[in-house]
Amino acid sequence: MIFTHSDEPLDVTLLLFSGLSLMSLAATLDPLRGANRVLGRPAYRWKLVSMDGAMPVASCGLPIPVDSAFDPAGEQDALVVIAAFNAIRHATPQILRALRTGAKRSAIVGGIESGSWLMGFAGLLDGRRATTHWEDLEDFAARFPNVDVQPDRWVVDEPVFTTGGATPALDCMLALIRARSGYSAALDVASLYIYEEVRTGSDVQPIVSTGRIRQHEPRVAEAIRIMETHIDGPLTIATIAHRVGLSTRGLETLFLRIVDVSPGAYYLTLRLNAARRLVVDTNLPIADIAERTGFSAIASLSRAFRRQFGKPPSAVRRAQM
Repeated sequence: MIFTHSDEPLDVTLLLFSGLSLMSLAATLDPLRGANRVLGRPAYRWKLVSMDGAMPVASCGLPIPVDSAFDPAGEQDALVVIAAFNAIRHATPQILRALRTGAKRSAIVGGIESGSWLMGFAGLLDGRRATTHWEDLEDFAARFPNVDVQPDRWVVDEPVFTTGGATPALDCMLALIRARSGYSAALDVASLYIYEEVRTGSDVQPIVSTGRIRQHEPRVAEAIRIMETHIDGPLTIATIAHRVGLSTRGLETLFLRIVDVSPGAYYLTLRLNAARRLVVDTNLPIADIAERTGFSAIASLSRAFRRQFGKPPSAVRRAQM
């Protein structure tokens, strides 16, 4: 158990894969550095590795220097796998064998964002609770039926933990620091980043960040939350308004004042953005994408998609190849 009080240094190996999010890496690594600063001692020690020792390239194009190639036979308290785009391409038999071997030499294995996919392919999540980035939750659950997939921001089910992305990774690291080094230390580390809204693992990952909206007009934030949980089966604006305690006209007035668009236009954009992610990031048939995003037919999706993005879904997909 590493999520428990200890004054012993924690040795962490961060295994990086090309395509990783720079923010997810920073959110995982820098809280450990911050904790050492706050505590005045090396409570957390880390090294960055890649499978072959070469510099992985982040999704923004920045090469990340690493200390060495990953040694599956090496020991560490925590092995943390950080990946994002193209994670499935990294799931080669050689890499999965190395992950399984490394897991046996670690007290815990963590997956940040799409790192959970590699852990899943390696069989490290079977029979465990886990999460991944909200964009991939449905596909993740379908691919790994033996995993208890949660929509949570982060999940600890030792000897594994998984997070949904950058700020969930930060929250998870703060929870680790709180468990090992005390609540005060975790608050001090959060303060280094002027980060006040520390979330629990069980908080559901949002599709839309509504922090300031939630503070100023919680009914609009709640309406957005309802919309994002009904992408595949859209509700009427009247139904949403009733659920948040407003008339249809009242909700429209608030949306125009707070978000600067009507609730209907916002809802459609939310669904079309979800459709575009599926077009670009998956190989799902366009008919399935239409169904997942609440369009009655391919033609309906294509018309709305072309109006929003200037091209039909098929053309956008071809441009990505």
